[in-house]
Parts: sequence; structure tokens; C-alpha cells
Amino acid sequence: MISIKNLHKFYGNGESRNEVLKGVSLDIEDGDFVVILGASGSGKSTLLNVISGLEPADTGNVSYNDRDISSMNDADMTLFRKETIGYVFQQYFLLPNLNVDKNVKMGADLAGNKNYRTLIEAVGLADKLKKYPHELSGGEQQRVSIARALAKRPQVLFLDEPTGALDEATGRMVLGLICKLQKEMGFTMVMVTHNQNIAQIADTVISMNSGRIVNQSHNDNPKSADEIAW
Repeated sequence: MISIKNLHKFYGNGESRNEVLKGVSLDIEDGDFVVILGASGSGKSTLLNVISGLEPADTGNVSYNDRDISSMNDADMTLFRKETIGYVFQQYFLLPNLNVDKNVKMGADLAGNKNYRTLIEAVGLADKLKKYPHELSGGEQQRVSIARALAKRPQVLFLDEPTGALDEATGRMVLGLICKLQKEMGFTMVMVTHNQNIAQIADTVISMNSGRIVNQSHNDNPKSADEIAW
């Protein structure tokens, strides 16, 4: 379980100091698929970054199965992220000088994963191993980034607007792929989006506004990516 207690996060100083997270508390069960909803500026991406250890909170605690990451030094935090966390961004952040195989291998090497090509096959890119990012479509690049994140064998996969740069058909395909892989591999998944329809595919839905959680609900029968409106 990920336990988040009373997180506060500020940006800026003096008169320009802005409180982005205002006492956020939340528990995320192992194996859950959580979608965090909110408009731009609601604090959802900041919350994702703090939970995943990319940014520190100013006050509050984040614990993974009673292991508090909030007070870790830089070296311990780097090791924790390496061993525990996978991250997929809206922008793909592939290395342009590496082909598909080598981009995914970067993630695999962090976990000593010799079987990473099974993930490339799972995301439907077995025939693109030697292609470079500029030779791929946006959807293909996002599938490479998903395979790279999962090649680390993370316990938790964080996704920040993973379909934000994709058209509807490609976005549906990527969402369907992510859900399929989660069911097969059993990792916990936390996704940030502003698209309320995407929340219908999640187990748990967290709604944020102005740095606070304003609603939390559970979907007893999550829809597939093909069933939701866009």
C-alpha cells in the first residue's frame, strides 16, 4: 500500500509563494488502478511527482508498505525509484540516438532484465526493433516509453497524461494496452489526466481542485478503453 499523509507543497518565495498541495491524504492499495482527475493547476501532476519521489513535499509523508520515502537522502531516493517506480510522461523522452531495442534496454538494464524483448513484442513493436524515434509515429513512441518503463519491472507505474499528445484512435489503443499489461503483470498504476471519460476505465477515481482532493470514488465495473467516450 502507498500511504499519503497531509502533503503540502509550495512553489516560489515571498509574495509569489503558491501552495500547490494543501494537506492531501490518500491510500492506494496494491494492484489498484487509480486515475487522478483535475483541471490545469489543480495540483494533480504535482501530487503524482511527490508520490513517485520525483519531487519532495514541504511537509507530510509518503510511505510504501510502511517504508517512509519522505526523509530519504538523494542516494536512497534514487535507489528507491530505480527499484520500485516506472514513469510514463506525456512527452515520450526517448533518446533520439538509440533505436527501439536500445531505448527499452535502458530500462531493462536497471533491473537486470534480460527478457525485455518480450515487452517490445507485447506492445506490438517486435518488427520495429531497429527503428529510431524519428522513424516512429507518436503512438509507437509512446508504446516504446511504456515498454521501457515496464522493463524495469516496477511495483508502481505512474503515468502523466499518457494520451495527451495522441489522437483518439491511438489514445484508445495505448490505454487498452496499458490496462492489458497491468492485468497480466499485476503492478499498481496511478494515472493523471484531465479527461473525465478516461476515469471510467480505472478502479479508483480521485478528483482534485485547487490543491485538494474533493472526491474519491470506486468503479465496480470499469469500462474498456473502447467503451468510453473521448
